[in-house]
Amino acid sequence: MDLILVSHERGRTWRIRLELRSVLGWLPLALLAAGLMGAAFGAGWWLKPQDGLLPPGLVANWDAQLRQQRQALAQAQAKAAGDADALSRRIAELQAYVMRLDAAASRMTQIAHIDPGEFNFNQPPAMGGPYLQDGNQPAALGDVLDTLDQLQHQLSERERQMRVLEDLLLASKLQKEIKPAGWPVDGGYISSGYGVRTDPFTGLRAFHPGIDFAAAEGSKVLAVASGIVTEAGERSGYGQMVEIDHGNGYVTRYGHNERLLVHIGERVRRGQAIAMIGSTGRSTGPHVHFEVLRNGVVVNPEQYIEAAR
Repeated sequence: MDLILVSHERGRTWRIRLELRSVLGWLPLALLAAGLMGAAFGAGWWLKPQDGLLPPGLVANWDAQLRQQRQALAQAQAKAAGDADALSRRIAELQAYVMRLDAAASRMTQIAHIDPGEFNFNQPPAMGGPYLQDGNQPAALGDVLDTLDQLQHQLSERERQMRVLEDLLLASKLQKEIKPAGWPVDGGYISSGYGVRTDPFTGLRAFHPGIDFAAAEGSKVLAVASGIVTEAGERSGYGQMVEIDHGNGYVTRYGHNERLLVHIGERVRRGQAIAMIGSTGRSTGPHVHFEVLRNGVVVNPEQYIEAAR
């Protein structure tokens, strides 16, 4: 079988002889090419979505993965915020503890007449060394941890110094000045004693942790011993309250005041006016609620009241 090709432009003809054996040799290749073209066309047709360039199933899968990633990111952010809040609360607690230690230390150094240069708590502790940044630790978290370490170190140093100062106080025999004694008011009378009584609000039997001294509203409330003010402000049940740390385990409280005359960290002396009598908080009338604590435990103030006589 012959195949004749004619070119009118060039005026030439070509004659190709097609033998059966040659045709059969090229036929499989032609069929394979046709099959590949058909498969490619079918795959393109199957992958083509109705309204886009990607199949709906693939798009839906990607969308679900994105939603999961957003949820994971939101959870991580919430956890990080919670951790930051917890660390902030811990730092605040440590800082408050340091302030109370500083106030007590200031009180003891002044009472013992110690050179402030020996125990100067208003200056940062001496420290130094080269700065070596840890590159493997995130900067924000590292700053928080460094702050906690510094506060822990300060607390350790404060505790050691407080033990030394307490020994100095005991050796200098200043217990008379710092031991509570006398009435917290000039005049007036005892309106309620220490111990179990009938509660004036509920009518039920309840424990009363102090002694109430009734006096005219606006009269002075007096400190029964020298010390440092460790609390001055509103407190639940006590109204406007003043708390004084006298050292050697003694603490006194004066509640229901109309106005406070001292602030936290201030040194007060025995007999000094610290507040004005009022009826703030859980109170039925003008009086001062007087408490004495010994090593953190409420005790009967009567023995200290009588000690001044």
